[in-house]
Amino acid sequence: MPSKKLAIFVIAYESVATLISAMERIPAEIKEKCEEIYVIDDASPDNGYYAALGYKHLHNIKKLNVFRNKNNLGYGGNQKKGYNYALGKNYDVVVMLHGDVQYAPEKIPELIKPLENGTADMVIGSRILGRPIKQGMPIWKYIGNRFLTLVENKVLGLNLSEYHSGFRAYSLDALRKVPFNLFTNNYHFDTEMIIHFKDKNLRIAEIPIPTHYGPESHQISAKKSFFYGLNILQLLWNYKFKKN
Repeated sequence: MPSKKLAIFVIAYESVATLISAMERIPAEIKEKCEEIYVIDDASPDNGYYAALGYKHLHNIKKLNVFRNKNNLGYGGNQKKGYNYALGKNYDVVVMLHGDVQYAPEKIPELIKPLENGTADMVIGSRILGRPIKQGMPIWKYIGNRFLTLVENKVLGLNLSEYHSGFRAYSLDALRKVPFNLFTNNYHFDTEMIIHFKDKNLRIAEIPIPTHYGPESHQISAKKSFFYGLNILQLLWNYKFKKN
């Protein structure tokens, strides 16, 4: 089987303290085999963009490219830009890595394996398959995650352990079949992806990943989490209504 052209998309917002660490923790074999690592800073008010540029030039990393959005596009909007970039380059597989190191870059080889061997179209790194409570996931986040996942599985007819991890890898052939440019620019973009992958009969796999919540990790507040949950339930209602 011919090797697939791999790209690592580092999504960044206010990640100046961790962005370099995120890139340095990408395994050496991934850095060697990938076509490109590209950072898209979403108009952060910090100096993450310049830190990444400095890192590129200091170490003369030809595979690393750094971009900065002129205006903040939002979590979903920045992903749209990143996936369109990968499509424009005709890559085969793209990994989304968060620049705040909430997700372990060391797990990328396991994340892309089902895509490389052709057994999946999307792979999600699941904290729930690990030991999330013992590794620091707040109990209220755990309960909310489990409740939403239960509802999502029921409505979509899937059996996923988690819908809300941002550590993902996609087949670009699969992304071409999904109208992701029409999705929200907000946090529930990730769930829209799953809904449409299900709708297109595309294959979704999971791997276990560690849970990490450090002071540098971006976490939405309880208030924003509440509205995030409402948005998820609205998406599911719309899906159910459309299917019926």
